[in-house]
Amino acid sequence: MPSTLPLGDPVPADGSFPTAVQQALPSRAEVPFGLYVHIPFCSVRCGYCDFNTYTAEDLGPGASQLSYPDTLISELVFARGVLDSMEAPERALSTVFFGGGTPTLLPPEELARILTRARELFGFMPEAEITTEANPDTITEETAHILAQAGFTRLSLGMQSAVPEVLKTLDRTHDPANVERAVKAARAAGLQVSLDLISGTPGESLEDWRSSLEHAVALRPDHISAYSLIIEEGTAMAAKIRRGVLADIDSDDQADKYLLTEEVLGAAGFDWYEVSNFSTSRATRSAHNLNYWVDSDWWGAGPGSHSHMAGLRWWNVKHPAAYAQRLSSGTTPGHGREELQDEDKVLEHLMLRLRLADGLDIAEYNELPELARTQGEQITPATMDSLVQDGLISAQAAAPTADHREGRAVLTLRGRLLADAVTRRLAPE
Repeated sequence: MPSTLPLGDPVPADGSFPTAVQQALPSRAEVPFGLYVHIPFCSVRCGYCDFNTYTAEDLGPGASQLSYPDTLISELVFARGVLDSMEAPERALSTVFFGGGTPTLLPPEELARILTRARELFGFMPEAEITTEANPDTITEETAHILAQAGFTRLSLGMQSAVPEVLKTLDRTHDPANVERAVKAARAAGLQVSLDLISGTPGESLEDWRSSLEHAVALRPDHISAYSLIIEEGTAMAAKIRRGVLADIDSDDQADKYLLTEEVLGAAGFDWYEVSNFSTSRATRSAHNLNYWVDSDWWGAGPGSHSHMAGLRWWNVKHPAAYAQRLSSGTTPGHGREELQDEDKVLEHLMLRLRLADGLDIAEYNELPELARTQGEQITPATMDSLVQDGLISAQAAAPTADHREGRAVLTLRGRLLADAVTRRLAPE
């Protein structure tokens, strides 16, 4: 089953923010604002999945796929009301991302209806990026056309692997041949295409992974996310590994596969812009995911969704039935929340920007007011020199002038393999 939610502080019934956060909202008027829409339904629950998803048998009374779009729209209306009540600055949405679960288990007309209501309530920025995730088996030419007509600009397909045995181990049910059909349907509708891949599945060889990468590249997508498999406690796959039915993942194998990913995707014209994400150009990077990585704001709608506004995080109740009950009674679906402390803000600024190809701006980091308030240590030229000498950050990016602090910490390929270790060396003690 999905992991448990953090506890946090209680969320007021009206969803209002703490006074300090309300006062900070006007200063965020130019910060990108995104919307995440969670569709928690799957036809089959994959053995590795730790997301907040439900099959029809899991739902029980009080929730259904049929009524879910209306329930979700009621949260969008609630969100608009919360922001208006606090006189938050008007911000049109720069990105919308439908994730899951499998959003395309809902009829495309329902996804279109949800998107239309979001546009009416918040407005969209010109050239807003509008994405939905999809299982390849759920995409037809008609589906893709309806989504494009509604305003979707991007389709993110859960390919995961091109090798049938690997897909079987992952409990993925789609036909690999349908990935190509889904890509063609998306292209015909004028949608950008992203493919998700997972490396390190128990039993997957290096050649299996090469085959998946080459199949993905041959489909000519705009973007590829290549994630290493993480075994989460409480999942069916974790239980199989514990019983010895499947071999555990191997960190050396994961590293070899990451190096192969860089080799194959780099040769095909894909550049990394985040440790696990590759695109054909800046224009095809995932703007929505970049919002997460650079401290922008977003509202997460749906059961178990997380949100962030001006240093406040909150998360919704998990089960669709509890989520529907809260909204039907006119109260927030929020389960808990937390205000980020200065130490958290400093560490997240460091950790997230370091994962990006644009890197960590050293001068910007050293001037963070949160760093000064916590009396944290600035990043010194000596520390940068040490990381350059160890081959973990780019010498060229680190020192465009004689003063390292005017440069950026940009991970080398070796540094990407050891990103957590680099973060620890840069983080204030």
